[in-house]
Amino acid sequence: MLPQLEKYFRTERLPHIWCPGCANGIIVKSLVEAIDKAGLDQDKTVIVSGIGCSSRAPGYLNFNTLHTVHGRAIAFATGVKVANPELNVIVVTGDGDGTSIGGNHLIHGARRNLDLTVVLFNNNIYGMTGGQYSPMSPHGAKATTSPYGNVERPFDICNLVTASGASYVARGNSYNTGQLTNLIYKGLQNKGFSFVEALSTCPVYFGRKNKMGKAPDMLKWQKDVCITKEAASRMTAEERAEKIITGVLHHEEMPEYTELYQKVIDKCQGGRA
Repeated sequence: MLPQLEKYFRTERLPHIWCPGCANGIIVKSLVEAIDKAGLDQDKTVIVSGIGCSSRAPGYLNFNTLHTVHGRAIAFATGVKVANPELNVIVVTGDGDGTSIGGNHLIHGARRNLDLTVVLFNNNIYGMTGGQYSPMSPHGAKATTSPYGNVERPFDICNLVTASGASYVARGNSYNTGQLTNLIYKGLQNKGFSFVEALSTCPVYFGRKNKMGKAPDMLKWQKDVCITKEAASRMTAEERAEKIITGVLHHEEMPEYTELYQKVIDKCQGGRA
């Protein structure tokens, strides 16, 4: 561990319990590097998670942390932020936790443009509970609940969150950690709802069932299939068809929820509600 990052971890809780080859640790490192780069006060930073592999992260992070119930991380984070808007509130969630059970909270958090930074670890499967397919599992992917191939289409979660009203939306991956760190950093700088989809790997369930090789092979797959938004703009639709576009996908300044809510409070306290 880099010495300058050690203060961000509860080192007595390490080593972590993620499976060998899981990229969740890589994403957590990018998260703390982004926090360090942004210079956030540890005592004024709250990290909230739901349930799942990714949501084990707050147990290892030396901040004010909340490990909540399945799919409800954004709901808890909303309460924290509204109660004390001065806090930096970060949500870590997975593709099952955030897009299925917690999907409604994700949509409405984005709609309100509440000042949260949500990092969604997307490993395309429910890893902790035995490898069931999730709303982010690709069409045709095999899982314990789709042994003959998933017949459903996956969300493009970045498009969904953008359409719901988020002011900052980005996608990165666990192979290109420099880009991922920078995307999370920009999300922390944004005043409003910031969403970063971080492509992870699950070699034990998703990779093994879909014959994607070992952990290094899955990272190489990310390297080969992910292209930047700028590179995509120079390609034809056919050339982009099998690619995953990374980078800042949407950024727009718009009113933030707690500031608007404070105006309502001020108006009421002025006696002219």
